Amino acid sequence: MEIQVQELIDRIKKDGVKAATDEANKIKAEASAEAQRIVEAAKKEADSLIERAKQDADRSEKAGTAALEQASRNLVLAFKDEIQALLDKVIKSNVGGAYNDDTLKSALPELIKKWAEKQGDDISVVLPEGELSRLQGFFNEKLKAELSKGVELKSNRKLASGFRISNKEGSVYYDFSSEAVAKQLSAYLNPKLAELLKK
Repeated sequence: MEIQVQELIDRIKKDGVKAATDEANKIKAEASAEAQRIVEAAKKEADSLIERAKQDADRSEKAGTAALEQASRNLVLAFKDEIQALLDKVIKSNVGGAYNDDTLKSALPELIKKWAEKQGDDISVVLPEGELSRLQGFFNEKLKAELSKGVELKSNRKLASGFRISNKEGSVYYDFSSEAVAKQLSAYLNPKLAELLKK
């Protein structure tokens, strides 16, 4: 009986140890599987975070590049506008200065004579008020024949420099004022300036 009890105790021990070992192996396998699942989930989350960070970095880089390109375009346009304004100012100043008394004395009588030959006496020449009063005597002498046929010399306070030639009712006129000539020169030079700025 003692042997049977001892066998029973040995068997219980053996079964208990085996059950405990099996349970421990089962817990260990479950823990290992759970650890593997956690590691894979963490890896997926890390990969996702890295991908989102790359996308954010790409978006930031593209936005920065676009902002830099826009700033460059704005700078070029502002520079172009500044240069254009300066060029317009230089043109206007130089054209206005070119219409001095000597220029008007040399160019205008010949121009009026030629115009009168083609158009007849239906001509009106408009000059700035100050210049007409200074040059009236000169024009009266140089254009005596044309003035006696009806060519008119008029003044206009709003005209800064230069002159305009028109028919007497003013329906058709040619504007040689400094403003008009400067505008024409600027219109011609604007495309040239734009080409230079593109290079």
